[in-house]
Amino acid sequence: MSAGFGLGVALDGAGWHPGAWRVETARPSELFDGAYWATLARTAEDAGVDLLTIEDQFGLQSRLFDDVDPSITGEVRGRLDAVLLANWLAPLTSRIGLIPTVATTHTEPFHVSTAIATLDYASQGRAGWRPVASAKPSEAALVGRRTFPALRQEDIVDGEFPQAVVDRFAEADDAIEVVRRLWDSWADDAVIRDVATGRYIDRDRLNHIDFEGDYFSVKGPSITPRPPQGQPIVAVLAHAALPYRLAARQADVVFVTPHDDAGAARIVDEVRAQERDVDRLRTPLRIWADVIVVLEDTEEQARRELARLDALAGTPITSDAVVIACTAETVVQRLEAWRRLGIEGARLRPARLPEDLDRIARDLVPALQETGLRDAADARPAGTLRSRLGLPVDTHSHTTARSAVA
Repeated sequence: MSAGFGLGVALDGAGWHPGAWRVETARPSELFDGAYWATLARTAEDAGVDLLTIEDQFGLQSRLFDDVDPSITGEVRGRLDAVLLANWLAPLTSRIGLIPTVATTHTEPFHVSTAIATLDYASQGRAGWRPVASAKPSEAALVGRRTFPALRQEDIVDGEFPQAVVDRFAEADDAIEVVRRLWDSWADDAVIRDVATGRYIDRDRLNHIDFEGDYFSVKGPSITPRPPQGQPIVAVLAHAALPYRLAARQADVVFVTPHDDAGAARIVDEVRAQERDVDRLRTPLRIWADVIVVLEDTEEQARRELARLDALAGTPITSDAVVIACTAETVVQRLEAWRRLGIEGARLRPARLPEDLDRIARDLVPALQETGLRDAADARPAGTLRSRLGLPVDTHSHTTARSAVA
């Protein structure tokens, strides 16, 4: 079982600041090179980081809410497929959890279930999935199977969402439910390999999930045997009541975005209230805070570097997560305070890659260890991601526990 404060890194292109690709330490010509991503993953793993997430979405990156402005040419455009990249990184790493982002809106849960199960096999039990929902008309147009009404950022006020967004979260709930049931559709001992009788599998140990919902009708079983973890980690990024509720129903880890101590305390209370409201059956959610970091040796250098990044991008960075430009020690102080308020881990978003990831490994992780929030890197368990996060082994309980609400 894992001890101490959880730690993850969120990898995206040249970093989370749109001006990051222009700094001297950036490697923009290598963003579509597997060796670049392998270096990032190994840096995080060698530092003892618990997990890394890989960003993905249907549309191209854009600072606009629901479109890509063709006149803006000074930002990174394009990504590698997160699931394929994670599967490629799996045999190149041995301890760190790998959590690709996969949309629930325009993908079939049957395909997602087999892709993440395959990743769990390739990584020997270190896989996860960060599901995301999208109500953006521009992304729907890329697939062409349906249309959504226009969506504006100003339509989302104080956590109130248009019906189209509410519907997409309901669809995401169903999609995750189908994926979880498909992971459970093979018993752990379904593959028997009995040479004498010529029976490779025991058909009685494969189950039809027979899921019928508003968005999916899936018979099952999966084509992939039950993953090594049973249930790979499901991690949801959430900012308001609707996604908090989705996380409370379906996730193992929830990434939240407090900007100060009061916000951290309020969010923890809201997440726990949602867990009670949905009568959560699984282990309580692990609540991790997302933070964008610009790390330098002094506070003044960090503020200056953030200002330079903003100038390179032509506009100050805007984000759902708080942006902290400071020293590693200051970040640790913030995380210590949030830990006392109920935050159990942090997913750090490096503003610059590889610069800020290198500083996380070199400066921030040792500072966390000095405070006792983290144990030594070589003491972190090398087993499954579930065990690393202190989560119990899933014992084929999901289908049984959830069958009453199908």
